[in-house]
Amino acid sequence: MTEITVRVLDESEWSVYRDVRLSALAESPGSFTATLAEEADRDEQFWRDRMTQSQRLLAERGLLPQGIVSLGPYEQEPSAAEVFGLYVVPEARGTGVSWRLVEAAAALATQQAYLQLYYWVGTDNGRAVGFAKNFGFHTTDYRRPSRFSDPEPSEEIAMVLSLELDAALAPNPTSEKPATREGPLS
Repeated sequence: MTEITVRVLDESEWSVYRDVRLSALAESPGSFTATLAEEADRDEQFWRDRMTQSQRLLAERGLLPQGIVSLGPYEQEPSAAEVFGLYVVPEARGTGVSWRLVEAAAALATQQAYLQLYYWVGTDNGRAVGFAKNFGFHTTDYRRPSRFSDPEPSEEIAMVLSLELDAALAPNPTSEKPATREGPLS
């Protein structure tokens, strides 16, 4: 089986990002604040602008996209970055793609001298909260209403990962084993 690789897309690859993003909106509409109808007919300039506003990391197996995540500055805290828009294609779920994407985003944020990485997760999404905790994110007291158009009100919780070296070596809070961030595909 071909290994999963993760790379940062550049602006010229806007159509790759667009295709994965539209697939994500079609396949998992409840997971994103935007809808397929809102983004499907957007022009090239819209997608190029998106590529320059944040970094888009693409996971691939060979030449096939497996997932995507975005990394950008966290507006409330200048020393922090934020991961968002995490999506893994259905056939690659449970294979470590999300771990690889967040791992690459954390490494990129560290290279850019960010000290913390934020990740907003729906409080009713136990799988995402568990993933984030296993990765080393810690829950915070920050909450906000979910931005989804769900008829039932829900909220999101901010989870934070310290990118400082000493904190990266702290025990995993769910297992008390040393955190390695090597993930399930190491």
